[in-house]
Amino acid sequence: MRNILLLLVICAGPALTAPTFAGGSNYNTVPGALRQVQGKVTEWPVPTPKFARDPAPAPDGNIYIAVMAGNRIARFDTKTKTFNEWALPDGAQPHGLLVDAEGIVWYTGNGNGTIGRLDPKTGKVTEFRAPSGGDPHTLVIDDTGGKAGIIWFTVQNGQRIGRLDRTTGKITEYKTSGNPYGLSIDKSGAVWFCRLGEESLGRLDPATGQITHLETGSGSRPRRIATAPDGMLWVTLYGNGKLIKVDPQARRIVKEYAMPAGRGGGPYAVTVDAAGRVWANEIDTDTVALFEPKTEAFRVIALPSKNTGIRKAIIDAQGRYWYMGSHNGKLGMIE
Repeated sequence: MRNILLLLVICAGPALTAPTFAGGSNYNTVPGALRQVQGKVTEWPVPTPKFARDPAPAPDGNIYIAVMAGNRIARFDTKTKTFNEWALPDGAQPHGLLVDAEGIVWYTGNGNGTIGRLDPKTGKVTEFRAPSGGDPHTLVIDDTGGKAGIIWFTVQNGQRIGRLDRTTGKITEYKTSGNPYGLSIDKSGAVWFCRLGEESLGRLDPATGQITHLETGSGSRPRRIATAPDGMLWVTLYGNGKLIKVDPQARRIVKEYAMPAGRGGGPYAVTVDAAGRVWANEIDTDTVALFEPKTEAFRVIALPSKNTGIRKAIIDAQGRYWYMGSHNGKLGMIE
């Protein structure tokens, strides 16, 4: 019976996978898992290809993207294959975004030091200014322990980790260093982030505000991080072409793996599906590598476009991999 239930969890996707913990990109939607990854790639040109980036799934299955240079948020209707756009306040320059359980879009105002709230139903935008200003970068939502969806974000050049209470709009900041980039929430609620400029990961304890560090090696340049269903963390090392597995409870690197393209591949975005498979793109070779931890084997999926420029990718509730080509202006899906 246990084996049958396990098979159902792997095949069925989010309906049977830890509904209280999204994992993956910590974007509210629990990642699903395809029974079989065919490797089929489909791309759609976005209406405003001005450094569009960072896709995020909504509860209704649609995909939102940030159009950084175009100062917009766009939505892709996955049923009709059409786009809609909303203009943001001047200078917002959205970088990352996510969609909460109520369908509200939250984004980082990289250009004006804010966290923005967009209601797609009304088009109303509300901005919450970070105390230190700076350049809010990547954001995630905390869904551990029944919490009310606290949003955490990095401020890259401002050297901060931020915490936004969605109920009150209050932002609390924690000083750090190393140009914090990607971040993720582990199953205990601790916030892990990549210190791109200082070859290490940071760990912030929300209860105390204390930050500790885990070294990732000289020249590693950790870029992004994702939480797997089993609680392990996976990190792309952009500087040396590796993927590492981290045990967040033991606070140690379990193992590192050389990515298929080697040191020059530029591992960038990373996320994990419900079956525990790790998806990591290599930005300099226009490929997505699918890693199976059980066999420790990579499968390389070549993208149809050259100079695609994937900087963030997610797994939707059905288990499909979505990416945004910042360079080629196309939203893509692998199934």
